[in-house]
Amino acid sequence: MTETPNPSPDKPNTDIYERRESIVRSYSRAIPREFDKAQDVWMYDEQGGRYLDFLAGCSSLNYGHNHPVMKKALLEYIERDGVAHAMDLHTKAKNEFLEAYEEIILKPRNMDHRVMFTGPTGTNAVEAAIKLARKVTERSQIIAFTNGFHGMTLGALAATGNVKKRAGAGVSLGDVSHEPYDGYFGPDVDTAEQLDHRLSDPSSGLDKPAAIILETVQGEGGLNACSDEWLRKIADIAKKHGALLIVDDIQAGCGRMGSYFSFEESGINPDIITQAKSLSGYGLPFAVALIKPELDIWSPAEHNGTFRGNNHAFVTATAAFKEFWTNDKLVNDVKRRDKIMKDRLEAIAQKHGLETRGRGMMRGVAMENGELAGAVTQKCFERGLIIETSGADSEVVKILVALVIDDENLKTGLDIIEESVDEVLGGPVKVAAE
Repeated sequence: MTETPNPSPDKPNTDIYERRESIVRSYSRAIPREFDKAQDVWMYDEQGGRYLDFLAGCSSLNYGHNHPVMKKALLEYIERDGVAHAMDLHTKAKNEFLEAYEEIILKPRNMDHRVMFTGPTGTNAVEAAIKLARKVTERSQIIAFTNGFHGMTLGALAATGNVKKRAGAGVSLGDVSHEPYDGYFGPDVDTAEQLDHRLSDPSSGLDKPAAIILETVQGEGGLNACSDEWLRKIADIAKKHGALLIVDDIQAGCGRMGSYFSFEESGINPDIITQAKSLSGYGLPFAVALIKPELDIWSPAEHNGTFRGNNHAFVTATAAFKEFWTNDKLVNDVKRRDKIMKDRLEAIAQKHGLETRGRGMMRGVAMENGELAGAVTQKCFERGLIIETSGADSEVVKILVALVIDDENLKTGLDIIEESVDEVLGGPVKVAAE
């Protein structure tokens, strides 16, 4: 029987969170419930409420909550006392992960990248990528892009554009130039050509970079999506000027664009690729930097971390590769659901004179401001849908649902979004008669 959202009418007792947890918490402010169970695309609170999850751990749960194949593999591994923590020691779980990654992901794409285990989160992978680029090129400057988000530790934060996030650093964030992303000045301005011109001009004031880092779809920056043509130009510009190309595929990768890597359709081959979020397949902390072999010039332990060997994540990631990436079923499902999302969101946007953002199963509707977007997500939550915002002003209602959602549940969530937008904005925009 198909489930439907059934939100709890009463708020839980949050005294312990108010009393003891740091006020830095954020998602729980907009989603004030205490969850105890999750399965597939559903989350259940302590009061018996049921919520459709269109947040999916900010794209950490591309295969849904507690997928049975990964759960079985992990339980069997734990039951036999498989190694949980091993830093960078060789383990059977790591062996099987690397073999699967090589055979299922890299070789079919003619990629020969080394896998660097960087630590538990995406920002660890970005820090390693930037550090290595500077070591390889013996340059310090990094080029990032407007509205980019790459993490909250100092190196990754320097490459992040959002002023509020940057302000939390407490120190200057230098050696990064933030250049205009594709479409930043509108469709008629080629920002790739601008960048090439500046880098080619010895009097532009822009130093030759160690690396150019970008997201193909800017997740936290408002779902801005670059074109394949622009992406190819940036790759050529990096090569022309002796810089490494780093693609931050942490949120847009692992299938969200309908291919394992978000950049595959462009035909580029980045020097370094960062992955995290859905890499483990199960929501477990796991991040890597993929490095072309000739760039792997680290000295032993030159970059390390205690939790770079999460064997439980190796187990679930290997299971995810074998379940979802040895055939085209998931890819075809994502392409079909992408069209469902695109068509519905464009209809909602047209009704109210709004615009849509994003690509693949990483889409949203841009409201006039963050206050309206927040009101929409609040109305969604009242109807039993967990969803959040993104963008410089949190103005984009952002969908990051699990890729494995069935079409009926996807349509249910889109219905809730439409109802919520209608309630917040009122009736459709009236077009004056000519």
